[in-house]
Amino acid sequence: MLERAPVGRNLYALVEEYFRTSFATDNELITEAVRRMLDAGGKRLRPRFTLLAAEAVGGRAEVHLRLAAFMELIHVATLIHDDVVDGAETRRGVNATAVDFGNRISVLAGDYLFAWIFKNVTAGYPAPIPHVLSATLADITDGEVLQLRALGDLETTLTGYVEIATKKTASLFAASAECGALAAGGSPFAVRALREFGTAYGIAFQMRDDLLDLTADEATLGKPVGNDLRERKMTVPLVLALAGGDEALRVDVERFFTGESDTREDVAAVVAGIVAQGGLSKTEAVLAGYVERAKQSLAPLGTVPARTELAALADALL
Repeated sequence: MLERAPVGRNLYALVEEYFRTSFATDNELITEAVRRMLDAGGKRLRPRFTLLAAEAVGGRAEVHLRLAAFMELIHVATLIHDDVVDGAETRRGVNATAVDFGNRISVLAGDYLFAWIFKNVTAGYPAPIPHVLSATLADITDGEVLQLRALGDLETTLTGYVEIATKKTASLFAASAECGALAAGGSPFAVRALREFGTAYGIAFQMRDDLLDLTADEATLGKPVGNDLRERKMTVPLVLALAGGDEALRVDVERFFTGESDTREDVAAVVAGIVAQGGLSKTEAVLAGYVERAKQSLAPLGTVPARTELAALADALL
């Protein structure tokens, strides 16, 4: 049986306190834009991965808060850019950064934040941490381009989807865990195990996000329901539903993607078709497989308390 985590410890609160008291860039406007995004909420999963990974190899969370904060800020910068690319109006239930600051400031804010993070990481952390993060940023960008190229492509396979999800979403989870373990002096076996956990978790996380886009309400999502469909994204429920070969669903999706019909009722009709072809249930099954893979990857860590918390985060996706 795995040990329990220390009583009274709250990694989320630690991260929030750090942002409240310690975060500021050299540019007041960009600091304000980023703080507004931070204040809108979020689970702070990526920094928690960094802190838990550090603890899993014998480190103390408090020592690695700054590195953990950089992981969340990389995520924030990607969200700012994503909202410009997607023309999004809301994020986490509030105005997207581009709505309040305009596209030009938003793009520059994202660029500046990336540069500011890497300036600090390069100055403050030894190799290979800067390399891991620079490679991660390249993967995220590559994943976004792959996703753009796959928009509306009804021939997208599950393998193609997983490649996009691995680069676009899972790479930062993997890097967050890997860098936490590296910073705390973890062994190569532990570092690799934590990176593998982050990768499998991140793929499952993206699949769960795809499901929520079809099944949650707008208040929960912080953005319109069915937004991925409207953006012609090939999410995993759609990919798996189309793989069943139902011609009527394919025709409906093609019509929807061409813009002939994109009302709320049309979204509901496409979702109903995805459900009828088992898209949701098949996604749940594939997602569960990645959750199990994530938990199994933690075996080299032994019975440290942080393993229990990481496994619980994976189980929460179910």
